[in-house]
Amino acid sequence: MFLVGSPMSSRPVDPAVGTGVSSTRYKDGHVVPMEPLITIVDDDKAVRDALQRMLQSNGFTADVFESAEQFLNSAQPHGASCLILDVRMPGMTGLALHDHLIGLGCRIPTILITACPTRGERRRAIASGVASYLAKPLSEEVLLDTIRDALEDATQADAKR
Repeated sequence: MFLVGSPMSSRPVDPAVGTGVSSTRYKDGHVVPMEPLITIVDDDKAVRDALQRMLQSNGFTADVFESAEQFLNSAQPHGASCLILDVRMPGMTGLALHDHLIGLGCRIPTILITACPTRGERRRAIASGVASYLAKPLSEEVLLDTIRDALEDATQADAKR
């Protein structure tokens, strides 16, 4: 289980970069390098808060949303560097959100988390391009390694474009 903090803030980013990993932010009209923004979407407040605190204590910037719809209605879809999505949420599921973002051309490294993993669901998730599919309760070490790998893979993919 992980630890976390407070909701999103609006961060304009360079829309020319798909993942946000190597993009820029604008502050007072100046371009500044962007640190990775990890976005958590989970309907369970305790999970959101725990993950956010854990990520922040490990040096990441982390924003949280209680639903896919809340995330989509925010400024974050083009500013997130990595997504951590609960598989089963009311409304749009984590996998449906991932697929929706891909359809919009928004390729953000995505880690799906679930309390009820199934082999079939895992196969569908990996086939759709998610970076990883993890079972709850989460190991802090495994999640941090998975995030770092996803960010590194995205940076390498951006460099090849």
